[in-house]
Amino acid sequence: MATRKKYIQRAIAVILVLTGINIAAAYFHGRWDLTAEKRYTLTASTRQMLRKLDSPVEIEVFLKGDYPASFRQLAQSTSELLEEFREYGKQNLRFTFINPGQGLTDSARMKFLGELTAQGIMPFNMKVQQEANDGFAEKLIFPGALVHYKGKTVGVNLLKNQGGQDPMQTMNSSEALLEYQFAYAIHKLQEKEKPLIGYMLGHGESLGAEVYDALSTLQNSYGLDTLTLQAASYIPRDFNVILFAKPAGAFSDADKFKIDQYVMNGGKVLWFLDESSATMDSLHEHPEFFAMDRGLNLEDLLFRYGVRINQDLVLDLQSDVVPLVVGNVGNRPQIQPMPFPYFPMLMPTKAHPIVKNLDMVLSRFVSSIDTIKNDAIRKTILLTTSRNSRTTRLPAQVSWDIVKTQPNPREYRQKYLPTAVLLEGKFTSLFRNRENPDAVNQLFHASGQPFRESSDTINKMIVVSDGDVISNAVSRKEGPLQMGINEFNPGFAFANKEFFLNCLEYLSGNSGIMEARNKELTLRLLDGEKIRQEKTKWQVICFLVPVGLVLLFAMVFQFIRQRKFAE
Repeated sequence: MATRKKYIQRAIAVILVLTGINIAAAYFHGRWDLTAEKRYTLTASTRQMLRKLDSPVEIEVFLKGDYPASFRQLAQSTSELLEEFREYGKQNLRFTFINPGQGLTDSARMKFLGELTAQGIMPFNMKVQQEANDGFAEKLIFPGALVHYKGKTVGVNLLKNQGGQDPMQTMNSSEALLEYQFAYAIHKLQEKEKPLIGYMLGHGESLGAEVYDALSTLQNSYGLDTLTLQAASYIPRDFNVILFAKPAGAFSDADKFKIDQYVMNGGKVLWFLDESSATMDSLHEHPEFFAMDRGLNLEDLLFRYGVRINQDLVLDLQSDVVPLVVGNVGNRPQIQPMPFPYFPMLMPTKAHPIVKNLDMVLSRFVSSIDTIKNDAIRKTILLTTSRNSRTTRLPAQVSWDIVKTQPNPREYRQKYLPTAVLLEGKFTSLFRNRENPDAVNQLFHASGQPFRESSDTINKMIVVSDGDVISNAVSRKEGPLQMGINEFNPGFAFANKEFFLNCLEYLSGNSGIMEARNKELTLRLLDGEKIRQEKTKWQVICFLVPVGLVLLFAMVFQFIRQRKFAE
């Protein structure tokens, strides 16, 4: 009786302990990330943002359905990340996985999918094998999510197009960017006051259809205002960043003085400059023309800040295509897309969060950039050409004939020419120690602002040697396209828009969120040849070892049992 009572007491004690442990675990629990690259660890800025949520964030992820293994892996990674988000956001972070358009009529479904596209969630055309036959059918999927907060909504693209990459590497890059994508979306929805971007005018900058996507992007994500430089006595400090988008006219000393003093007072500048006069319109009008120096008169200003845009044009074997008539079939011309060396596909250096895990950027008639030795300024190259490029000095003859001949690789021996550079440090004024102080004083009095010889704090600017990076093509049928889309090859979007937004995000002071772009997941692939050679061996091991262990355990147990009862 006493023994039975002892067993009951022990059982009750065990139940009470387990119950207590479960109750404690519901309130106090921890996680350990044992992966080498800290795959499941959020950055400090992301954790802090999630802890400070003051209202529910609801996330709808459109990755539910019958998808291939790679998309199921992306869905699993997204779910794991959002679970981690919920650890810090608590009840203010909710998410669901849904099949877009499921249960809707065809018209309602098309309308809903159109709304997803309007939110920036790009569709992906996937081939699915039919069960009834050996053929394939095309299925349009939307690998994205909608983030809702206080009545506002932002779309998130979960699949990053990585042109030329292996599909496995593409998915790996997409998974590495998941934290940044969601953190950036939540951050933008939380912003009470958007950073103000100044779109500079007065030197031939466009406000037309060719910059429609850039202006729309600015209006959606930032405050936007225009400023005619000649009409203002100085550039207001209210602008977080000023943007020069492909100016065509020369800058006077007065113009440069205003820019210079804006920089000395901590203002950020994003330059998209064309050193040459070459444009697609010139090629449409004439089969060949001479590209001349635009004469922007910015050489001394940029030189003082740490860079020089060379008076040349870059040609690259890794280039985008243009349509070329290669023959006739009957009375109809036969058109074939051909690589055009003047349209280099710029490569991200991955040296900075701005270009980490970024796809290639489309350019047109780009120039090379040299960096100037200046210990006070740190230069980070963001974009380069490929390892097979060359330059031609201005004035340069540009002709369609270059497409008709096979390029000679021996002529393309220059490697990784810089085309976009980030400058960070304490800048020195161009007008410091000028030989003609009267001219400086005149500019100083005209501006009505105190003259500064240098910046007191660390400042930053970005120089890109191609204004067309943020230009968009204009289709006769669809109107303005997204920047980075070739009108002759609309099926693929380069990363121009993402690069543009990353530059603005970094310059406008939100670099904390961009830390998440530094995350890099190691892709650990199995050796296919070794698998094929050792397949049988490992199948035998995986079958026999568990069975052998069970038999060995049974034999040992039986031996111990016999010894015990024999005694």
